[in-house]
Amino acid sequence: MITVQGITKRFGDITAVNNISFTIKEGEITGLLGPNGAGKTTTLRMLTGYLKPDSGTITIGDFSVNDDSVDVRRIVGYLPESAPVYGDMLVYDYLSFIAEVRGIADEKRIEEIGALCGINDVMHQGIGELSKGYRQRVGLAQSMIHDPEILILDEPTSGLDPNQIIEIRNLIREIGKKKTIILSTHILPEVEATCDRVIIIDRGSIAADDRTEILQAASGGENLVTVRITGADFGQLKGELMKLPGVTRVDELPDSDLVAAQVTAGGTADIRPEIFRMVSGRNWTLYEMMLEQRSLERVFRDLTAGGGK
Repeated sequence: MITVQGITKRFGDITAVNNISFTIKEGEITGLLGPNGAGKTTTLRMLTGYLKPDSGTITIGDFSVNDDSVDVRRIVGYLPESAPVYGDMLVYDYLSFIAEVRGIADEKRIEEIGALCGINDVMHQGIGELSKGYRQRVGLAQSMIHDPEILILDEPTSGLDPNQIIEIRNLIREIGKKKTIILSTHILPEVEATCDRVIIIDRGSIAADDRTEILQAASGGENLVTVRITGADFGQLKGELMKLPGVTRVDELPDSDLVAAQVTAGGTADIRPEIFRMVSGRNWTLYEMMLEQRSLERVFRDLTAGGGK
């Protein structure tokens, strides 16, 4: 659906985006994370055709962003960080204007998108009179009025209160059932709750790109697994665990009833299948085997320490 190959963007002596590549499959909700100044917004603007990369290529669907920018804009909806709405217009009039610009003649489309974004009750109010949450919904409606295949959202919940954040988050999840979404945000719990996959950008380069749960499971290039068994003492358990490929350390954990250990293994591969086979091959009973997960906030801090401003 989206293929980015080696794109770079410079502003004078500053390299905002440095030779990044990634692909996004149809139907994925992808979170784009990074510190301020990391290159997130520049990347999104290149994806939408608002900025042209100095080098590299971007293909969206069957179209090149560089060569077919009009075709790309037909299949992409874009919500910048500051929703592009006109405060002196009524909501209905604004969406009618956007529909006309997009070549949409069917007035029913305004009602349909209003229902999806939850703004039909405020259609005849001035945009400047709305709460920020409703203005953000109006901005989302304009980005979707032409029924794009792909939505690109830059900080869609910026400045909203907790209730409004939950409302927009739920709306994005609902929309994501039918569309491919790229979401840039600073609110990490929002990514954990919404995104299938995370791309972390730091100082213009990709620091990580994987499914959310895999990034959380890997701890600085290590796996940590808690194991609780009966049928052996800790020494026996440790001896067998240390024989497994990749295991570098086994520590005893306090437990009054079971033999418990924390297993550290190098790399990002999940070692639980190996542990299960090892325990099953002996006369031991496995009560628990749990892969420790870091919060996405910790992953972000570990990968972007000393990052952009």
